[in-house]
Amino acid sequence: MSWSESLIKLATYEVENRQLRLAEIAKRLADANTRLAVLTAEGEAEAKHAAQNAEAGWYLAGYAEGLKIRKAALQADIDAIETEERGARDALAQAFEEQKKYEQVAESARRAEVKEASRRENAELDEVGMRAVRRAAGNAA
Repeated sequence: MSWSESLIKLATYEVENRQLRLAEIAKRLADANTRLAVLTAEGEAEAKHAAQNAEAGWYLAGYAEGLKIRKAALQADIDAIETEERGARDALAQAFEEQKKYEQVAESARRAEVKEASRRENAELDEVGMRAVRRAAGNAA
């Protein structure tokens, strides 16, 4: 395995790891958003229940305050996860850039090898042609 293939393999591995990390973060973000939606729905259901039952209405203020605190904590978690997700996306983009650089360097090296091989082949053919001309000139003299 050449050095360029090794670098490309390592870069591909890094990209795959960062993709997995981003997927895990996205799942955590989706779960947190779902929990926030559930809390909101529970709050609405409790408010509806309190509107229908006077006794439950007495407890609504305390419940609403607790709900507000839980939602704020969950929103802080969501904000932190979103920040982490942005960082993971940036890291993934950087890994893709590095992978592409390695692939471009490998392609340039491959093209240079092909060009050098072609140059050598042309030089050999020129040499063969020159020998043939010399032999023909030597035989004619």
